[in-house]
Amino acid sequence: MAAYVKRAASIHRARVTLVHVVDLAGHNGFELYVRPLSAIAEDHREIARQQLDSFLESEFPVGECSRVLLVGDAAAGIAQFARTGGFDMIVMPTYAGSFRRMLLGSTTAKVLNDADCPVVTTRHALDVAPRPMEHREWLCAIGLDADSERVLRYASRLAAAAQARLSLIHVVASGDAPLRPQLRQEEQVESALKREAHRRLRDLQKAVGSEASVRIAVGPVKEALIDEARRSEADVLVIGRGPEFAAQGRIRDLTYAMVRDSPCPVASV
Repeated sequence: MAAYVKRAASIHRARVTLVHVVDLAGHNGFELYVRPLSAIAEDHREIARQQLDSFLESEFPVGECSRVLLVGDAAAGIAQFARTGGFDMIVMPTYAGSFRRMLLGSTTAKVLNDADCPVVTTRHALDVAPRPMEHREWLCAIGLDADSERVLRYASRLAAAAQARLSLIHVVASGDAPLRPQLRQEEQVESALKREAHRRLRDLQKAVGSEASVRIAVGPVKEALIDEARRSEADVLVIGRGPEFAAQGRIRDLTYAMVRDSPCPVASV
């Protein structure tokens, strides 16, 4: 992800801090048998510090990029450090292949749920690379709920800072059954639900001062968002997370699914 982070930092003129969390309790039984616990912990800390200081030296020189070593639970440490340090964004990978399907139990998922700032996630895969600097297409998913204005304001502000073209998508949810042929699709375009969605999106954009292009899709929400991200060749997909006080936490199943399956980086705000 180094190339992606460097590109994003360059576009937004941002400082990058590399953070690593080491679990000093991660030792084996043999170590405990031959050495005291305090000595093992100190060795693990020193090894982690050396690894962090030598990590991506050419991409992020030590003199230009802060490197912070934390101790404890990775997700809790990352979220708390971002909160107390006043950071604007956390960037972290998910993983390609079958492991991505285990995202619900991963550190990434816990950070998504606990962090107060936006979290950008993208696949950690050798074949994923940033597009050219001049290609800046941002897509924002708008659910037309109480949180939509906040999400659109964030997407508009950040896209403007990146000099990116922003487009919006709203999905009128339907069942998983496919639409009937063309007549059915034309009927959906003229339906009351879509007309109402267009009206509410116009009002929302007026309130925010946005002039982004709008597309309204009909169908299963996740599939429609992923299809639009592919169709528009989006560099970033912006989605909203739930409020902190919600019973299920910030993250909903759809957020997990989008982070797991999106063809482009996801900024969950």
